[in-house]
Amino acid sequence: MHLLAIETSTEVCSVALLSGQSLIARHEVAPRRHAELVLPWIDSLLAEAGLHRSALDLIAVGVGPGAFTGVRLAVALGQGLALGLDRPLLGISTLDVLAAGVLQPGPVLACLDARMGEIYAAEYQRDARGELQQVGESCVMSPADWQWQSTHGHALGTGLSACETVLARRLQTQGAWTLQADALPHAADLARLAVARYQPALAGSIDAVQPIYLRDKVAQTLAERGVPLPRV
Repeated sequence: MHLLAIETSTEVCSVALLSGQSLIARHEVAPRRHAELVLPWIDSLLAEAGLHRSALDLIAVGVGPGAFTGVRLAVALGQGLALGLDRPLLGISTLDVLAAGVLQPGPVLACLDARMGEIYAAEYQRDARGELQQVGESCVMSPADWQWQSTHGHALGTGLSACETVLARRLQTQGAWTLQADALPHAADLARLAVARYQPALAGSIDAVQPIYLRDKVAQTLAERGVPLPRV
């Protein structure tokens, strides 16, 4: 299988190409440069693998939650490529992609800085095969309000550093957690998840792949930020 994976939901721009047993990727923290980098990177990976776009069998995209612009970019680009090539498109939660980067046994808490005093978070437990399965729903909330089922495990993502490290400090005092605050989702993990999850018989339409925002609000008002309103 030749699979292209695109993850641009956070400050990192990440693209991976899985071709048989070979996986190559481009991955860089590049805030506000995703639209500039992602297409040239795709072409570069295909050229490195000696493939044309028409050789792709499946396109996978991280669908958020994350930065609104980045999430929309990945979904729109994936839809355009899939439609133009007449190939299936698979959308996978960015929190799933982040959690998939943990290779250690035990529960996983994946969290991303959602700004405005909140985080995106999801908890995962390993099944009998050692594969991660999400517990409950993904959510957006204040890190002070997050409640988890596990008392130990591995927590990762920029949500640990958000809001003056509230969540990191809570985890450190309430259980045996290892923390990785600088972790960001990687397209290589997205590619591996896509291979494991894709079922041709259950493939939906390209339009069925839509962004996961978890909230509609993208910025705080001036009043919420404590900025004095100008007198009229």
